[in-house]
Amino acid sequence: MAAWRSWAALRLCATVVLLDMVVCKGFVEDLDESFKENRNDDIWLVDFYAPWCGHCKKLEPIWNEVGLEMKSIGSPVKVGKMDATSYSSIASEFGVRGYPTIKLALIRPLPSQQMFEHMQKRHRVFFVYIGGESPLKEKYIDAASELIVYTYFFSASEEVVPEYVTLKEMPAVLVFKDETYFVYDGKFQVFNSCETF
Repeated sequence: MAAWRSWAALRLCATVVLLDMVVCKGFVEDLDESFKENRNDDIWLVDFYAPWCGHCKKLEPIWNEVGLEMKSIGSPVKVGKMDATSYSSIASEFGVRGYPTIKLALIRPLPSQQMFEHMQKRHRVFFVYIGGESPLKEKYIDAASELIVYTYFFSASEEVVPEYVTLKEMPAVLVFKDETYFVYDGKFQVFNSCETF
């Protein structure tokens, strides 16, 4: 009888541990090549890993807990993981150079004019990067990572922006505010909002 109780207790513990692992994993999405197109309206925290990487394997249970915690606090940030060896072009686009690498995908693409118009109606102020890979894009990503709590950051192709927008050069960063837009000219200006003009 004692052996049976020990066996039952052991099975119960194993079931609880497995259930915990399954529940936690349920809040971390396995991402594939569709991530690039399907992340439009979401902010993602992504673990880029390699299946053979020892550090990645150690991070996995912790990453599952991150997914569970983000879900339990009602965070709008989605948690995912991507095999960077299988989807190397996407990993490269996110600047992954080693494993594991965790990235916050802040800049959402605007794939169509309809989506662009929707964002204009939805957000009073937002930024848009137009162009390919460049030093300006790197600065834009850095700025987005610092300012994401204050405003919205997007990327788009030149064909997506409204016809009234004229760009002298590419790449460009545009700021849309109150039915108008401004082109970032490479100079940052800091204004003290407490000063009187």
